[in-house]
Amino acid sequence: MARGSTRPTSRDVAQAAGVSQAAVSLVFGDKWRGRVSEATAERVRQAALELGYRPNLAARNLRLGSTRTVLLVVPALTTEFFPGVYTGAARVAAGHGFGVVLYPSPEGIGPAPDPFASARSALDGVLASSMAADALTAIRGDQLPLVMLDSDPRGSLGAATVNLDITDGMRQVADHLLGLGHRRFLHLAADVPSWTFEVRARELAARLGARPGTSLRTAPTPLSIERARTAAEAALGAPGPRPTAVVCDDDLLAAGTYKAARRLGLRIPDDLSVTGVDDLGIATAIDPELTTLRLDAELFGERGMQALLAVLDGRAPDAGDIPVELVVRASTAPPGAS
Repeated sequence: MARGSTRPTSRDVAQAAGVSQAAVSLVFGDKWRGRVSEATAERVRQAALELGYRPNLAARNLRLGSTRTVLLVVPALTTEFFPGVYTGAARVAAGHGFGVVLYPSPEGIGPAPDPFASARSALDGVLASSMAADALTAIRGDQLPLVMLDSDPRGSLGAATVNLDITDGMRQVADHLLGLGHRRFLHLAADVPSWTFEVRARELAARLGARPGTSLRTAPTPLSIERARTAAEAALGAPGPRPTAVVCDDDLLAAGTYKAARRLGLRIPDDLSVTGVDDLGIATAIDPELTTLRLDAELFGERGMQALLAVLDGRAPDAGDIPVELVVRASTAPPGAS
């Protein structure tokens, strides 16, 4: 091949690697698996590197009717959980030559203004959290290949769903507190119309209801530390036997419960055990450190993007929920511990 200013082509790469141009296209289109060998794909990549070849993605995308861009729709970025989902999703997408546009719903849930003149022409697919699912209507994202995160797989809008095993997580929380001897519970429940929070409430009630002698109150609250403080203070100060354990739907709600406990003169965990969900940075910033469910946000994003890429490629995504882990810290103890 003549050097100088001449730009290497896919034909040059094919000749250098000893393969067809079709094989080069498969490798750089990330369609080679099952069609050419790993050794052949590596030979193509090495030849391209040595020649300084860069595929013309814009021309290829125009030819294939693909933008190599997907949209990640999440609630407002009020905690580090959803940025973690984005990090995991973007990492997988980049490895397959895709870009990710992050689209947070301004109010946390519900529709938001359409950032595209035409989402269908600007995007190849959508990855969406159930808490922001209503935003899909505004951008007509429900007409694109769609994978739902944290969503009821029955009747889902998406071609696939990817979920954390929050059902097992709530079992872990309930069994931990029951094992410590707690029988009077308060559920500080996120007042958000979302499948994931419905699952948490349902599983907690079922697990505690199966143990004789237990009681459960529920106090709904928005996802806000101050609103959670108000709700927890009212519930813990209500007439009747005070709960000895508070199960919070989110670490932010747990932080609000800490503030309520201080106002009421209650010590954690001596007078009150508290648990959260997410294992955010705040979980180890508050004192005592919080017992909470660890949800791997980056793995969640990775699995979601892998599922969407499978849908775009006409393959069945991997099945199975992502395990979660209860991280036991100093905010839980037997009732009346000294």
